[in-house]
Amino acid sequence: MMEITLIRHGKSLWTENKPITGHEFKKWVEQYDFQGVSEEKSYPPETIEKIKAAAIVITSDLKRSLESAEYLKPNVTVISNSLFRETEMPVAQIRGLRLHASMWAVILRCLWFMGYSNGCESVKEAKRRAEAAARFLVERAEEHQSVVLVGHGFFNRMIAKELIKNGWIGNRKTSAKHWDSTTFRLEY
Repeated sequence: MMEITLIRHGKSLWTENKPITGHEFKKWVEQYDFQGVSEEKSYPPETIEKIKAAAIVITSDLKRSLESAEYLKPNVTVISNSLFRETEMPVAQIRGLRLHASMWAVILRCLWFMGYSNGCESVKEAKRRAEAAARFLVERAEEHQSVVLVGHGFFNRMIAKELIKNGWIGNRKTSAKHWDSTTFRLEY
């Protein structure tokens, strides 16, 4: 049996939460990507079990993904690849409106799904990337049997959907909680 486990990175150290403009949100996202994650006193036992048992650990090339892997399994050797980065959000062209970053994220993600992709990959492009990411993980699982990806919430969901489409068994909805894991299995 082969296993692929998707883990969401830890909580970002970037906690700035004042109302900002759409233009400032782009800079907020850059800071979010630049900052690391908070180290926790403990992590979900299933997540620790899966990463310790994995023959190979893969991360995106963003700091929060790399640091999360290190916190979960100190001195881990990872394969880091930009293929697994979180899906980007479009740049807002709304002048004068100030919202909290979490509100901008919801609004821009909804607009993105409706086809607005100013300054970022489209939904169609992100789906193609998720297909490629799933293929990459499956190839590593065929070689190593047990693979872990420490990635990002939204893109992990897109990968999960692709794995299920290809016959892998697991929970279709990955957890949105930091540090949580979802495992997919395929008999061979």
